[in-house]
Amino acid sequence: MTESKIVYSQGGGITFVGPDAVNFYRAAALASSLGLYAKCGMIPTRGVTITKMLAIASEYTGKKYKRGDAAKAEADVRIWVQTMKAALPTETE
Repeated sequence: MTESKIVYSQGGGITFVGPDAVNFYRAAALASSLGLYAKCGMIPTRGVTITKMLAIASEYTGKKYKRGDAAKAEADVRIWVQTMKAALPTETE
């Protein structure tokens, strides 16, 4: 089993190692996408609709969201992201 961690390179790169770290990055990207959708109706790609984004948000928060709940889902996912970031160990190379 791989230990999950976030590795910061001195050259400026970031590596997400392990399933928890990758899941953290996925949730952070989701929160950003939900925020863009709430502000201006933008979706990340045509294959990812607001319905799919809200379903993924439900995976993280355990709450059900309706089509108009993008801002609420974003706030809930950001809380999850902040909690996970605090829990993940970090390294500097």
